[in-house]
Amino acid sequence: MADWEIKKTLGQCSGTGREFAVDEEYFAALVETPEGFVRQDFSAAYWNEQKPPVYCFWKTKMPNPEQKKRVFVDDEMLMSFFERLAEETDPEKINFRFVLMLILMRKRRLKYDGCALEDGREVWTVKVTGQDRIEKVANPHLTEDRIEGLTSQMGQILQMDFEESV
Repeated sequence: MADWEIKKTLGQCSGTGREFAVDEEYFAALVETPEGFVRQDFSAAYWNEQKPPVYCFWKTKMPNPEQKKRVFVDDEMLMSFFERLAEETDPEKINFRFVLMLILMRKRRLKYDGCALEDGREVWTVKVTGQDRIEKVANPHLTEDRIEGLTSQMGQILQMDFEESV
């Protein structure tokens, strides 16, 4: 099973190489490559002109290193990413979605409803809080170490601290 090597922002536009100024808005994106997801950041000007092909993106600001770190991705973004991964069949994306489900359950955005065997695999059902909607999530039977590793990688991608979430 391949590990993702996704780094934090480099503080510069992936398209032009120009460094971002403090408080400058830019687009952070996950780009799918043969090796897995890679985080790339794009200046607003480059983003608007080039429309780079990405898997998922969010708008953020270059933080001031003198200020306390803020959360850049809210629960809605996490839910959107969770939903986007619903039809994926790649094992790494299934693993990613499962860990994202655990985080969203901890944040009370999803509630465990049950599990069943479907086509020889264990599938969990979770209710979306505040909605009359059920989501199904394949359980890839990850080890605790693997869950911690994926959680750490998600935190690096999304610039969040998930240590207390799972």
